Amino acid sequence: MSTPDVVVVGGGIGGLSSAFALSRSGLKVRVLEQAKEFGEVGAGIQLAPNCTRILHDYGLLEEAKARGVVPDTMVMRDAVDGTELTSLDLRDLERKYGFPYLVIHRSDLHGLFLRACREAGVELLTEQRVVAYSQDGEKATATIGAGAVHEAAVVIAADGLHSVARKLVVDDRPVSSAYVAYRGTVPVAAVDRPVDLSEVVVYVGPRCHFVHYGLRGGDLLNQVAVFESPKALAGLEDWGTPDELDNAFAGTCDAVQQGLPHMWRDKWWRMYDRDPITTWVDGRIALLGDAAHPPLQYMAQGAIMAIEDGWVLAEHAKRLRGDDGTVDWTGALAAYEAVRSEHCRRVVLTARAWGELWHLDGVEREQRNVLLRAREVDDHSFTDWIYGPTALVAEDEPAMFEPIPLASADRLASNLAGSLAQ
Repeated sequence: MSTPDVVVVGGGIGGLSSAFALSRSGLKVRVLEQAKEFGEVGAGIQLAPNCTRILHDYGLLEEAKARGVVPDTMVMRDAVDGTELTSLDLRDLERKYGFPYLVIHRSDLHGLFLRACREAGVELLTEQRVVAYSQDGEKATATIGAGAVHEAAVVIAADGLHSVARKLVVDDRPVSSAYVAYRGTVPVAAVDRPVDLSEVVVYVGPRCHFVHYGLRGGDLLNQVAVFESPKALAGLEDWGTPDELDNAFAGTCDAVQQGLPHMWRDKWWRMYDRDPITTWVDGRIALLGDAAHPPLQYMAQGAIMAIEDGWVLAEHAKRLRGDDGTVDWTGALAAYEAVRSEHCRRVVLTARAWGELWHLDGVEREQRNVLLRAREVDDHSFTDWIYGPTALVAEDEPAMFEPIPLASADRLASNLAGSLAQ
């Protein structure tokens, strides 16, 4: 095998999308996947305008739209009583940001990038479990368990939540949220209730939430049920089990109850993230995607951040490539780390806060509902910082939104009562 310019460790969505991005500028890229074949587990994934903008740049957006669903509305409802709390007009969102909000099956998105990599000439190797990294001057290596060594000018570690490469920059562990996700896709024809596939719906409830939306042109219904596990809080090893699923949603509305029988009950996903870090690069080795910034799922930005990572890195590599084809990798990696680490720090921490907001109970749940119902439908103050163009330099990173204290709901309710009494 010839020596590539870049070795990417990990053949998931982040690894493949990054490999494709780098190959577009003429770089020779090799992807190392530990499984016997390339594939993606899970079900649906939501792609906001900050991602579909990149898919458009790659020439892949129309195919993604054909494989997925472009919904009209995102609706948040109370999981206990089923009432609407707030909504987002996704067609208006597309007009504002220039690109659509898209939902697609993870395997379809993965397959789209896999095909794009093959057509671009990316070298794709399976059964390559990387166990060690090293570097010497202007070369970096990834060594697999069988002993083979893969060398390149740069090694990009897109090796997920349990990244081996992350240990090069920080000694930390995944953080358990004590929440677990159940998923399930079912043919729409088999669903025994009316479902509006023009909507992405999330029901938020005490220590639980439930999501559903259409996939594959509306042929499939994707559902996700997430809840806090009492067994996890108690420190037990066997947590997130089906009996906990049933107990967690016992007090939810009929619409949620009708969706639960369609969940896969033989597997579940425990939800972890990691504390944000600002160092992603060690010489010629760089972290990407969940290896650098695994989030909780509440912002629906996990895979998107990985895709953005690859696009940003490839843009800087292209801009710092000399006439002889040599890339100033020191400069490119430094620029990548400078802008992406801060953006992803914001997303990871906001996802934690958003999860807490979704799962409130008691008086705080009532306060949250008051504030959400008071939101104007065309208020984009909470999306401008995330759905706009992906920043290439730190100065272009938009300002964060201003959080609204829950206690302000009491004043809002008081003012409303006063105006009704007049």
